[in-house]
Amino acid sequence: MKKVNFRNLPSQLSLLLLAVLLTFSVSVSAQEDSASEAEQTTAAVPAADGVGDAVAGKALFNANCAACHKLDKKATGPALRGVTLRYDRNWLYEWIKDSQGMIKSGDSKAVALFAENNNSVMTSFPALSNGDIDNILAYASEPKAVPVAGGDTAATGTTTGGGDGVSNNIILAALALVFGLLVVMLFLVTGTLKKIAQANGVEYQERETKTPLWKAFAQNQFLVLVTSIFLLLCSAYFAYGWMMQVGVDQGYAPVQPIHFSHKIHAGDNKVDCNYCHSSARKSKTSGIPSLNVCMNCHKNISEYAGEADLESGYTQEFYTKEIKKLYDAVGWDETTQAYTGNTKPVKWTRIHNLPDFAYFNHSQHVTVAGVDCQKCHGPVEEMEIVEQFAPLTMGWCINCHRETNVKVEDNEYYSKIHEELSKKYGVEKLTIAQLGGLECGKCHY
Repeated sequence: MKKVNFRNLPSQLSLLLLAVLLTFSVSVSAQEDSASEAEQTTAAVPAADGVGDAVAGKALFNANCAACHKLDKKATGPALRGVTLRYDRNWLYEWIKDSQGMIKSGDSKAVALFAENNNSVMTSFPALSNGDIDNILAYASEPKAVPVAGGDTAATGTTTGGGDGVSNNIILAALALVFGLLVVMLFLVTGTLKKIAQANGVEYQERETKTPLWKAFAQNQFLVLVTSIFLLLCSAYFAYGWMMQVGVDQGYAPVQPIHFSHKIHAGDNKVDCNYCHSSARKSKTSGIPSLNVCMNCHKNISEYAGEADLESGYTQEFYTKEIKKLYDAVGWDETTQAYTGNTKPVKWTRIHNLPDFAYFNHSQHVTVAGVDCQKCHGPVEEMEIVEQFAPLTMGWCINCHRETNVKVEDNEYYSKIHEELSKKYGVEKLTIAQLGGLECGKCHY
């Protein structure tokens, strides 16, 4: 009697249909409408009276005026946009070149302006010519840039993305329904073919029963023994690795109450680490900078105007809000440009924390040894959120002492002992370990 072998037909067709479904869904999800990016363009507009070059004036403004003035907002001095509409040009020439002289002479406008800005002394610029001042005034007379209507790329992208998501979900749901119906039809067809074969006397080849895999494994005692030993060794290895990580906080990156971007400050703006962490040069600890150090710059920088990181959610508005948190903590009033006295503590979360029994002195490493901050703290200038870069374990410190040479240039303290030990060990340069850097009492006492 003829045998018919079609028991694998449903599974083969199902796999084929599944492959077609996945291919089609991937091609659909890849079709996303790219949102057009609208740019805020501002044409160079000359001053109302046609005097001065605004482009040259912008460079002069940034070099001489931007530290105390903004175009549209009061800073240490008043906002300067449209200043030619408020004051006579000749008066401005004299004021910019010698403001204090005008105040002492009793000029009413000069005295009033001085009083309105908390008696802040304006730097005189006698070296600026009238042409230079005309250029600055031309830049300050430009109309404020207005964003193009509908130019919110973030909102556009969200709306478009949402629409695409809905349509894609509907298509995928319809395809899944079709796939399910086809699978059901295949099983029905298989059952019908079985009945036809039995009615015509065709023998249907049944699937052979096999010993389950788990039962075959359990019956093989040698395999069970080897597997048990392997699992015990693996468990011991991972348990040891886990216990060795207790107290090691490498990668720890807590969220701080005020978001401080080292990437912007130390990276983009090249602020020296020791400017904020000044105690690292002369103290055991690097210290947490006082908020007054922040205000040295942020008295005049109240808004973030740098590049935004939209992929990570760091927009210009986000950074500006963090500056407002700083103002709230130190009690700084932007309107009056003065401290209110209402201060609030900032509860920073410590990231690097050595055990009490381990002694580490920043000044000995930073000032005496000349070790870069990045040696222990990693590329901080690239970190948006600071994390613990190194494990800071005993083994990690010992390896550094074994590999690092003693800095003897401009360091008379080590000259004599370095010369003696160099002869003893027969080397030109000594490592910290050869100088006694592995003695227990160096870090534990």
